[in-house]
Amino acid sequence: MTDAVDDRLFDLTLTDDQRMNRDTVQRFAKNDIRPVAKNADESAATPEGFYQRTMELGLALMPVPEALGGAGVGRACISNALNAEDLAHGDLSLALGSITPLAFVNTLLDQGTDAQREKYLPRFCGEHFVAATTALMEPRATFEPTEPRMTAKRTDNGFVLDGVKSLVPLGVSAELLLVVAQLATEGPAAFIVEGTPQGLSRELESNMGLRAVETATLTFEQVALPADSLLGDGLFDLQRFIDLSRIGVCALAVGTCQAVLDYVVDYCNDRVAFGEPITHRQSVAFMIADMAIELEAMRLMTWKAASRAEQGMDFHQQAYLAKAFCSEHAMKIGTDGVQLLGGHGFCREHPVEQWYRNLRAIGILEGVASV
Repeated sequence: MTDAVDDRLFDLTLTDDQRMNRDTVQRFAKNDIRPVAKNADESAATPEGFYQRTMELGLALMPVPEALGGAGVGRACISNALNAEDLAHGDLSLALGSITPLAFVNTLLDQGTDAQREKYLPRFCGEHFVAATTALMEPRATFEPTEPRMTAKRTDNGFVLDGVKSLVPLGVSAELLLVVAQLATEGPAAFIVEGTPQGLSRELESNMGLRAVETATLTFEQVALPADSLLGDGLFDLQRFIDLSRIGVCALAVGTCQAVLDYVVDYCNDRVAFGEPITHRQSVAFMIADMAIELEAMRLMTWKAASRAEQGMDFHQQAYLAKAFCSEHAMKIGTDGVQLLGGHGFCREHPVEQWYRNLRAIGILEGVASV
């Protein structure tokens, strides 16, 4: 093996803790997410009390140090990706909302100061759900995640933010925002925004997918922030933040695509035409086989990127490739799932059309679901 080839492997064996945790999360997705997902999508609103019920999973609590009231298990990229995958098997939109506060916590642990961790992390260790989110995306056709147009300027008392953020999960209700902006002459930076300061307006979006997570457009007009709102001691590592978010988005895609595959396999085995299940037709069987192959590739690419991130290795290339592959094939699996249901694929009585609409967002989501 040449020096140019990375010969390090990653272990696919789950630990006992990961196995028990997956059982818990999968049971939650089946019993608490799937039954309410359709109504949540149709009403474009999260069911009352839903996020409070996610507190039993301890998603945001686990990585917080014991000294700050958390479980102190440390940040685990692989476990976080598995949680995202399993939750999305119930519904991608509600899964995204459930792990959005964890993205805030993870980024604070990763790039925040000790003082910022001590100030904010204990909030996530109580009995009540804390709505916190991250805001990177901006509403323009030429949006490039590494080059935000939102601006931040230093003042005598801190900073002033101007610009617009879009597709912000929990954007209407979030009490804590992590906002990425271009700090004049210095480069990308992230700011912690508490509540709704003067000059900040929030507008609920109406999109074809991700309806239950209540995405919002946030407009900042001369929003003044204190000096300690700047995340970390120096410049923000925006590329690392994007890469970790891409792993989370890919994990959400994997879970949703698994739901599509599971549903169409049962449907096509039960659907009888000309005296036999339609899976006896090669065109149908081959399409399902292709979906399974594409899904397994998505999963392995996502797990590899998460494994390298957890080990402290460079994972930028792996995260980029996983995102590129998942963006293309998640949409294809969603399309094929609708196609395999025939006319029923167009009907809302079957969940595949909802999963398809949510999967359309995988290709555009950036800066959310950081693992």
